[in-house]
Amino acid sequence: MVVSQNTLSSEIGIEILDMGGNAVDAAVAVGFSLATTLPRAGNLGGGGFMLIYLKEKDEVFYIDYRSKSPRNSSIEKLLGTKEIPDRDSQRWERVDYTYLASAVPGTVYGLLEAHKNFGKLSLQDIMKPVISQAEEGIVVSSDLSYVIGVTPQLKSDKESFAIYFEDDEPLKEFSIMKRPDLASTFQQISKNGAKGFYEGEVANKIVDAMNKNNGLITHEDLKNYKSFFRMPIGINYKGYKVFTAAPPSGGGITLLTSLSILNSIDINKYKSDATKTYHFLAEALRRGHNNRSHFVGDPEYFDVPISDLLSPKRIKELTSSIDANKASPVEDVKAFKKAKESKDTTHFSIIDKDGNAVSNTYTLGLSFGSGVTIPGTGILMNSQMNNFAYRYGDKTDIGRGASPGNRFEPGKKPMSTMAPTIIFDENDDLFLITGSPGGSDIPAAILRVITGVIDFNLDIG
Repeated sequence: MVVSQNTLSSEIGIEILDMGGNAVDAAVAVGFSLATTLPRAGNLGGGGFMLIYLKEKDEVFYIDYRSKSPRNSSIEKLLGTKEIPDRDSQRWERVDYTYLASAVPGTVYGLLEAHKNFGKLSLQDIMKPVISQAEEGIVVSSDLSYVIGVTPQLKSDKESFAIYFEDDEPLKEFSIMKRPDLASTFQQISKNGAKGFYEGEVANKIVDAMNKNNGLITHEDLKNYKSFFRMPIGINYKGYKVFTAAPPSGGGITLLTSLSILNSIDINKYKSDATKTYHFLAEALRRGHNNRSHFVGDPEYFDVPISDLLSPKRIKELTSSIDANKASPVEDVKAFKKAKESKDTTHFSIIDKDGNAVSNTYTLGLSFGSGVTIPGTGILMNSQMNNFAYRYGDKTDIGRGASPGNRFEPGKKPMSTMAPTIIFDENDDLFLITGSPGGSDIPAAILRVITGVIDFNLDIG
């Protein structure tokens, strides 16, 4: 079974499974295919997190392939000033929509690392339908035509404009969008693996475009990029084992904190859509986001106190502050302020005939990322440099900007709310593969699915 945000990409995943590939092979194909079919979120130029369950080993693996800031980046280079600008300053657009907005992409490395360690089919077999899809093109959906039209940064980049517009108008529904440059990049990856992206012809084009447009990504940044195998984090929720992404994901901490709080609250005595149910979900999430916003960052740069954040003492402290009849005052639980994190992330879940599973969430940041496409490659670049806490220390910043672990540093990964999740039942059998797009709303979406299925016995869909 393959579930993604685009039918055409899901069909490629199913094709890979039918060829004898496993869930990881299918995930690699879907991950690359979505760069063609869902360009606002599917990507080569972004990053994300992947959870993999191998039935034979009965083990969950976690790959962190989050984008990271260029080594030669600095606040002065990024924002054009030594002083942190006011919130309303147009300088912030520099880390939203320009070449400066892009962190070093991790998607290609992460997908290929999964394949290298756990795949069955050859990379060439996996990439063949992906390449054909990009070469032959896809039928433009009404959704794709619409989002192109409402994404202003695409009009500001010559290469992106040439791809997504025709006669100065967004590609029309039912027209064919062919991606020859992207197909060529896929061919380089198929032939040369990670080196086909991070070194050689493609890397040269990325760095050349960066140099010509004041970008900061260098050959050294690309060549030195590596994904990480990390330990997933997990808890027992009412007899079910829940595993999700560890930092630099903040979404995993938010989700597990919220579930830990709800462990001691009998919400199933209310209806699934009752006011009381939503009250407890909201209060649990507020406290989950409190943990995330103040204590999470890139573990290579910041010692995240995961055990303390999910300890019985901490959970009891958070749970006891909930009033069953009214929302907690702001001073009791610092209100979560949504950080600038786009909803245009995408998630896919896959299970194969042998019971292996993949839960993957990845992103370009904003819809269509920075809007910048690297000439001659079809690679749409991310806008992840806007995810750092540039205003850390400002007491009015109480969202992601409040975390000392998320303050900007060169070579660092910004915190993210992506939280791919895998759940096992009381018998340790695979129960649910889930995740969500939605930016800062990701933990809420996943929490609602988990509680709906476990606490209220609801069907998915």
